[in-house]
Amino acid sequence: MTDSPGGVSATTSIDYIAVEESPRFRELKRTQRSFVFPLAVFFLVWYFAYVVAAGFFPEFMGQRVAGDITVGLLLGLGQFVTTFAITMGYVAFANRRLDPISAEMRADLESREIGA
Repeated sequence: MTDSPGGVSATTSIDYIAVEESPRFRELKRTQRSFVFPLAVFFLVWYFAYVVAAGFFPEFMGQRVAGDITVGLLLGLGQFVTTFAITMGYVAFANRRLDPISAEMRADLESREIGA
């Protein structure tokens, strides 16, 4: 085995293109996308609704709820809460559904690499 100028092995016994095209990897991508895409759409709609409301409905956004706290302030803070909730939800989803598949695939690839 010779090293290329970048320090990466020039020859390898694992066909990573075949791994990427394997049913198990496709399942992993499909599972991840089925969670990420709907949440991304939800968050973008929620975010742009907030921006549009701030731009076109300043009276509504400026309504006081309690003291100096306005509807706009609460919705703006809701953006942060939503971001953290999505992040925590994704981490839980990945731990439960994605990590077992990727760990299995990684173990398989590492065993093939050791055997090469």
